[in-house]
Amino acid sequence: MILFGITGWSGSGKTTLLVRLIPALVARGLRVSTIKHAHHAFDVDQPGKDSYEHRRAGASEVLVASANRWALMHELRGAPEPSLADLVARLSPVDLVLVEGFKRNPHPKLEVWRAATGKPPLFPEDAMIRAVASDGPVPGCDRPVLSLDEVDAIADFIIRSAGLIGRARAVG
Repeated sequence: MILFGITGWSGSGKTTLLVRLIPALVARGLRVSTIKHAHHAFDVDQPGKDSYEHRRAGASEVLVASANRWALMHELRGAPEPSLADLVARLSPVDLVLVEGFKRNPHPKLEVWRAATGKPPLFPEDAMIRAVASDGPVPGCDRPVLSLDEVDAIADFIIRSAGLIGRARAVG
């Protein structure tokens, strides 16, 4: 599967871009999945629900299924955090996996950068960043700079960069 990262500092707009980018890529006929890294403890389950109680009781994995979806929760229980490659191996085959987070992993990325975050751009230290999407000028940028408002242009850039031109259809 082809990986393409959306990277940047917290508060830069990565998730907002992804939520707009996914439909643009799907409209081009691509099957897209996402992997999101969280830096903190998170829970997709709620206390009192059966699946939560199963995990709390010590189950290593809990799979919840319905006619509309299924979800698998895996408790690490002190085991090391899985690598990005380990997580990708668990996904069903798709054309493109968009990765939010894992900014230090060596896969092609688009940096989302806004001066308003007060943080420096990541691209000077990461050769895997292929372009920067921003809401304004990006000082010293030696890569393509795309407007955060131009989601179709960003989708086209990712398709070209990921070598998916033959799989994607034109929109217009």
